[in-house]
Amino acid sequence: MIEVSITINKEEVYEEVAQTTSYAGAKMENDDRAYDRIFTTEGDRSQLERFWNESCVAVCETLKEFVQEERSEREGFTISLGLSSSFDPALEPAMRKELFSFFVTNIVCKWYLFTNKKEAGEYAAGARVMLEGIKRKAYHRRKPTRPTKK
Repeated sequence: MIEVSITINKEEVYEEVAQTTSYAGAKMENDDRAYDRIFTTEGDRSQLERFWNESCVAVCETLKEFVQEERSEREGFTISLGLSSSFDPALEPAMRKELFSFFVTNIVCKWYLFTNKKEAGEYAAGARVMLEGIKRKAYHRRKPTRPTKK
């Protein structure tokens, strides 16, 4: 078995959520108050924290058969996965990026349920696809190679 440990930094996720919601609010046409309504601010952190926790739970639920340990700390979320010894370690960086993107997309989706319902479904679908992508990578096996004689 190979252990893969992935840490997602909460502050980096929140920065990306703010950037995404800021951009969406600024680009809304025919709605002068969209930016103020959609953009996440420091004052929204307690609500975003709930969405962060829900995202942690969703990750653990989806990957439960692989989870060796999970830690939620002030700085972020760390999950240690016990994967097959034939897991392809070249997939680890992609898993890390996709997990980060899942957190951002899932939190934005949940925020949009309050502030931008029109786009919430699209973000929910994207988050589901990312979570399934992470699971597919965890299941992926490297093709065996024949040992060569020396």
